[in-house]
Amino acid sequence: MSFNPSDLIPILPELFLAVAGMVLLVIGALTGNHKTIFIGKAVLCSFVIAALILLGVDWNHQTVLNEMLVMDQFAGFLKLLVLIGLVASVALSLQYLEQIQTLRFEYPVLILFSGIGMMLMLSANDLLSLYVGLELQSLSLYVLAAIRRDHLRSAEAGMKYFILGAISSGMLLFGASILYGFTGTTNFEGIAASFEAGLTPGALIGMVFILAGLAFKISAVPFHMWTPDVYEGAPTSVTAFFALVPKLAALGLIARLVFEALPAAQDQWMQILWLLAAASMTLGAFAGLAQNNIKRLLAYSSIGNMGYALIGIVAGTQDGVGAMIFYMTIYMIMTAGTFGLVLCMRRDGKAAEKIDDLAGLSKNSPMLAYGLAILMFSMSGIPPMAGFFGKFLIFQAAVEAEMYILAVLGVLTSVVAAYYYLRLIKVMFFDEAADPFEDEISFSRRVVILVSVLFTLLFILKPSALVDISVNAASALFAG
Repeated sequence: MSFNPSDLIPILPELFLAVAGMVLLVIGALTGNHKTIFIGKAVLCSFVIAALILLGVDWNHQTVLNEMLVMDQFAGFLKLLVLIGLVASVALSLQYLEQIQTLRFEYPVLILFSGIGMMLMLSANDLLSLYVGLELQSLSLYVLAAIRRDHLRSAEAGMKYFILGAISSGMLLFGASILYGFTGTTNFEGIAASFEAGLTPGALIGMVFILAGLAFKISAVPFHMWTPDVYEGAPTSVTAFFALVPKLAALGLIARLVFEALPAAQDQWMQILWLLAAASMTLGAFAGLAQNNIKRLLAYSSIGNMGYALIGIVAGTQDGVGAMIFYMTIYMIMTAGTFGLVLCMRRDGKAAEKIDDLAGLSKNSPMLAYGLAILMFSMSGIPPMAGFFGKFLIFQAAVEAEMYILAVLGVLTSVVAAYYYLRLIKVMFFDEAADPFEDEISFSRRVVILVSVLFTLLFILKPSALVDISVNAASALFAG
């Protein structure tokens, strides 16, 4: 088979980022950690250039590297969202790294390489490319969680994440080997054809192991055990990165896997994801009530939100997947603003981590308080904020798929979870004021917060635009 360089155009953004990452890694190794801010800004520029390249690539269905990777509207739009999330993550990180005196040039480069892994995951059309993309992302995340080597909790978070992540990767690889043994192929289309010929118990067991491994990546219950500890122990900028981007990529990967490789087993995988969604929503809502640490609270919030997003996939329809994309887009933007505000809350050189530390924030820093209040109302799903539309579309997809129990459970857990979001607002506006926070906020952090808050407030003016884009992106999974 002859090789034509033009065949690589669909993965040009990934190739560009790979080259940029290696160049910046060499620059960092030669110049040292005092160039961390420069490398961080270069990584930001690389993500912007990659997004521009992506917008210039044809998003019509085409395969690359002997059908190992695929480029279509689904992959294109989600890759664009990933790049936006990566830009926000780096923008939130730079000032924080200076404040905690952890300026390491590896930090932005690791985010860049994990971003490449996420983009490969979204284009995966084979179990091998799925695993390579997933591990490229995961290995970078393990190091980021433990980037503060002299900090006990960061080292503990990194070790916990690495051990449990290795177990999940082993489960996924074991499931892939079983699936290959019973189907004779690792290609998604080949697996789908094999399943249509008949569902064997062995192949279904392989599918279960793969879904269990992927459930860990989105911290779905009962594979969530790492999330609160890692969120609390890792540096806050790393926690923000974990909450913003990897779960979006993992949900996109799950959607592509079940709809393109396992459509004939829909009745089987739907039961698994149904239970994951119900358990995640329930635990995320009730466990969050007992938290007093802001980062642990946001960890359980993340677990619950992954449950809501899974409902879109469980619905098994184009509108359902579109609702999942729509929901995750809004969630990512809200979370970016929330963590941007949390990063601003420092007192006497130390970060505020307890909810009680926010007491009387409306008196000392009214802009921070009102910004966080808007985002908490949106997270609660209170209209007319953007978060309301995300949950509405998800529950609508569940009702249209006649999954009434899941829809009702989603509404009920959303009401329960609203308590701990509104508790933050109560502490900020009605408790006695504590000492004021430091007012030094970088320009990049201000931009992320402003965009997030304005998006949340003004989304009601034209919500249909994002709905149409999301459903159109989901159509690529149902084109066949």
